[in-house]
Amino acid sequence: MKPNAALPKQFALDLSQPQQATLNNFLAASNAALLAHLQSLVSGWEINPADTSLHALNDRWLYWWGALGSGRTHLLSALNNAADLLNLRHFSLQANEPVSWVNLEEKLPHLLSQEQAIIITVDDVDQLDERLSAALFRILNLVHGSRNLYIFMAGNSAPAGLQLREDLRTRLAWGLVFQVQPLSDEEKMQALQQAAAERGLNLSPEVIPWLLQRFYRDMPNLMALLDALDAYSLEMKRAVTLPLVRELLQIQPPTTNNPTLGSAG
Repeated sequence: MKPNAALPKQFALDLSQPQQATLNNFLAASNAALLAHLQSLVSGWEINPADTSLHALNDRWLYWWGALGSGRTHLLSALNNAADLLNLRHFSLQANEPVSWVNLEEKLPHLLSQEQAIIITVDDVDQLDERLSAALFRILNLVHGSRNLYIFMAGNSAPAGLQLREDLRTRLAWGLVFQVQPLSDEEKMQALQQAAAERGLNLSPEVIPWLLQRFYRDMPNLMALLDALDAYSLEMKRAVTLPLVRELLQIQPPTTNNPTLGSAG
């Protein structure tokens, strides 16, 4: 089901454009060590992006893995967004965009001679085909011999469990490796309650449990929904109750004859 398919235009837009990924809006929970490490790196770029003398391979070469919805892509996007704000060159490589790999490899010899930090992110490493696996192998060799190239990679499994060529799996583990743990339902509820409080939004007690049970989505989209609820409640001048949520999502309440009507899955 696509709950926002028939929403008023402005609220459908709210749900289709989740909050921009940053390290600050990443909900760390059990991933605090990884988040702290990335924040330290970004702080170093802010102070002096040309000072890479203290950045050992473990600082410039990270791989993390986790299930879908664990936040692994959020972190990669956050690093690209941070680099963009700092006017640093950054390259986002995807398994389904081979042209971007060719473009990067063409530019790498020139980039190696620069002083400022260069950021490369690679998402869905587990989905790389033979050609892109070979490209990543070559890129990693260049990163290893550089002083200014940073590479951050993510996949669905620890390096040893990936269905990739052995020499690439080995290289993925040359830097730091983290497992990204998804938030539990309790942690999601706490995060949504905190976000609502920060917005001055009073939610009736049943709203958040209902969203997690019937409208189960990843945290960026849940946060976008919270923003839409905030705007809609102001527009309608009504408190955020379950009827208001159903009204925004255009979901009818269950009836006696059909208790599952309106379930979002």
